[in-house]
Amino acid sequence: MTTEANHPVRTTEKSLHLIEKLRELDGARIHELEDELEMTKGAIHNHLSTLRTHGYVVKEDNEYRLSLKVLTLGGYVRSNYSIYQFGRPKANKLASDTGMLVNLATEENGQSVYLYQARGEYAVNLDTQVGHRLRLHNIAIGKAILAYLPAERVEAIVDQWGLPKETENTITDRETLFEELESVREQEFATDLEERTEGLCCIAAPIRPDNEILGAISISAPTSRLGNQGFDDELVGQVKSTANEIALDIKYV
Repeated sequence: MTTEANHPVRTTEKSLHLIEKLRELDGARIHELEDELEMTKGAIHNHLSTLRTHGYVVKEDNEYRLSLKVLTLGGYVRSNYSIYQFGRPKANKLASDTGMLVNLATEENGQSVYLYQARGEYAVNLDTQVGHRLRLHNIAIGKAILAYLPAERVEAIVDQWGLPKETENTITDRETLFEELESVREQEFATDLEERTEGLCCIAAPIRPDNEILGAISISAPTSRLGNQGFDDELVGQVKSTANEIALDIKYV
């Protein structure tokens, strides 16, 4: 869970806000950043110049954007996650076998973080990508993780992030969420029937070597293809089997 710094360094905070804003805007000019941030043009220029000097920002035709050095850091961090190391080839196979979009994710600071995506022949295009963060309560991959966290941790996550409504199917109260998580533990997989995105449903299974929840793997597809007639037992079995294979590879490496 995130914590407040005892003595935050304001200069560092401003640089980080700039980095986040450049990501959000997909690059920007100084006057655009001035409109978005409570900083003067001069301060913004100084921060950007420092970030450029250290290679984290590039400038093209008076527009600033994040550099590939950020990818270097992200790639290094991701490579240290065993579920990515062992899960990537399994995710590729699952995508090839099902033709669907496969996601591999873990939990950090009470949110799901996408570590890898594999695209099958019929994979849908979504607003998620590697590194994307989402709340856990309204996606299958998130519920597959939540189900195996201690109850007090789940309570803390809900306290921090809430249960906001995204669609008519979103779970928005704690009692219903905890009942859902109990069902996930009983069946060892989670589902999402248009709970975050209308027209989309997902199946996810936890990755638990030695009963430690490291993350989850999911498949996503249009409701018309995956969920209208109920979740197909064969597909559920493929997702669960893939999660178990990843867990075994991690355990016996």
